[in-house]
Amino acid sequence: MKTKKKVWFIAIPIILLLSYLIYDSFSQPSLKDIPGQFEEVAFARNEQNKGGIVRVYAVTVGDLNNAQYDDAADLFPTNDYNSMTRIFFFDKNKPFPTEVKVEPPYYDVEKYEAVQIVKRTGSK
Repeated sequence: MKTKKKVWFIAIPIILLLSYLIYDSFSQPSLKDIPGQFEEVAFARNEQNKGGIVRVYAVTVGDLNNAQYDDAADLFPTNDYNSMTRIFFFDKNKPFPTEVKVEPPYYDVEKYEAVQIVKRTGSK
């Protein structure tokens, strides 16, 4: 009988910890949860991994007045070692690019106008 109690004293905390980890994994915020009606429309990343990783995103914004750009930008990946993540925000009601490049100019600047540009590095 004592060994059954010991098993339960070990099993219950493990079950609770696993339940919390699973819940936490599936309840992470996404762009849809941030005010501003954000939607990712384009992404590019450099192919080689020598040096820093360069990521470029184009994101549309439906509600410019209530948009929280920094909160949305925090959801995009960054890492150390000279990496750079650039997020270009565009008005959803105006033309926006559906393709971006990793080299400047990142999109056709004559056709499209970004309303906000956020640059993140691994060290922030």
